[in-house]
Amino acid sequence: MTDTRHGIGVAGLVMASLLAVATVASAEETMTITGYGGAAQESQRKAYFEPFSKETGIKILEEEWSGETAKLRGMVETSNVMWDVVNVETGHAVQGCAEGWLEKIDYDKLGGRDGFQPGAALDCGVGITAYATVIAYDATKYPNGGPQTVADFWDVEKFPGARSMRRTPWSTLEMALIADGVPAAELYDVLETDEGVDRAFKKLDEIKPHVKVWWSAGAQPPQLLADGEVDMVTAYNGRIYNAVKESGKDFKIVWDGAALDWDIWVIPKGTKKLDLAEKFVEFALRPENQAVQTKYISYGPSRTAATKLVDPEMLPNLPTSDENMKTAFTVSPEFWADHGEELTERFNRWLAQ
Repeated sequence: MTDTRHGIGVAGLVMASLLAVATVASAEETMTITGYGGAAQESQRKAYFEPFSKETGIKILEEEWSGETAKLRGMVETSNVMWDVVNVETGHAVQGCAEGWLEKIDYDKLGGRDGFQPGAALDCGVGITAYATVIAYDATKYPNGGPQTVADFWDVEKFPGARSMRRTPWSTLEMALIADGVPAAELYDVLETDEGVDRAFKKLDEIKPHVKVWWSAGAQPPQLLADGEVDMVTAYNGRIYNAVKESGKDFKIVWDGAALDWDIWVIPKGTKKLDLAEKFVEFALRPENQAVQTKYISYGPSRTAATKLVDPEMLPNLPTSDENMKTAFTVSPEFWADHGEELTERFNRWLAQ
């Protein structure tokens, strides 16, 4: 009887231990962060996700999206919010704020709005890094020298070869106007008029026959160059930088007419993990952590205090460097929040013609 009771006791202890482990596992805090994938999200993983989990014990689950705001808005409208923090473009942050499907950013928890780069501190979103849509080319295809300006991208006689451009009017219309001679400072004054929009599409008519691929994912342009499918692209500067750094490709960036924009952290309204989301955003925006991200991708930090912590050798590769900003323009989130839908519809019709 003693042995029997002892056996039952051991079994009971084992069962209790297993239940305790299961309870701890089920109690592990998690949160979901969604981004655009690729090199950008990998850099966020190394600079923010993994260190945050190590510091807090909170496990981060990652998802990817293509920027379709209908999906994010639908989560909020159906009270089925599955994402806690999302990486969006500035226009999405402005739109989501106006339409009420994003939480307001509590800047008191971030030390106030001061100390952020211009355009990075929005009401319902806060900048992660500045990136630029730039022109890039395969230098091996142009042994006598490649393009140096946006106008050169349109000059198919001097710089022959297949092109690739992003499948969106965002920054594409602006680049068309720059190629047509509009100064960067006047872009949105021109685009606010019907005549200006017509002018941009007329300029796109010139290059359209030479655009072999209209890309939608950031990984496509460097791959198209690497495969030799095209010779010149519009692309995110970080993707081209990574292709050169990691694969040794002889790709060159043209900084003229660079379309500067921000990757933005937003918090969907209705997340059940608002406290965790705010805690993560605060962690990710610490200057020392932002400086770490520049080790993995050539995007500029949103906190001005982070710039002095960046490796000096990396600074020339950042879109926010003084030299690269000389002929750049900042994409207007207000303009695209107001006109994005109608211009996207027109752009898609134009593509289909």
